[in-house]
Amino acid sequence: MNKQTVHDELERARADFHALIGGLGEADWAGQTRETRWNNEQLLFHMLFGYMVVRALLTVVRIFGRLPRGVSRAYARLLDAAVKPFDEINYVGSCMAAKVFNRRRMGTKFDRVIASLHCRLDAESEADLARGMHYPVRWDPFFKDFMTLADIYRYPTQHFDFHRRQLTLDAAGRGR
Repeated sequence: MNKQTVHDELERARADFHALIGGLGEADWAGQTRETRWNNEQLLFHMLFGYMVVRALLTVVRIFGRLPRGVSRAYARLLDAAVKPFDEINYVGSCMAAKVFNRRRMGTKFDRVIASLHCRLDAESEADLARGMHYPVRWDPFFKDFMTLADIYRYPTQHFDFHRRQLTLDAAGRGR
């Protein structure tokens, strides 16, 4: 894994996020997104949340990556069985959290999370980055059956880019 590539991806997403939230009009925030139940503000929080959750996933990989692979495989199957409640919690959680980490706070939170990921990535050894575990593939289209720590660092920007296309912003096409 090339750490600089991941650092560059994180910075690109950070700059894009700030450009998005800095240029939105009132109607843009409340606009309905494509192919989701969220409005733009809620989806923007969800995009931020993808980076926030990675910090927890890094810890989970450190734990399960030291155990026999069958343990994480069983855990992933258990989580996959709970996909319906997960989807609803994911939806409602982003709706509620967007009220706290709203348009006035999202940018600052995004900066803090990205800075944290930069620091953590710099501290990772090659052995750490190669450690991995099984994931619940039904929870997210970017989860693979087995993911390394290096994969987890790349995941939030894939998630960000996917949802970026679902934003519906002004006629200038910023959400397209």
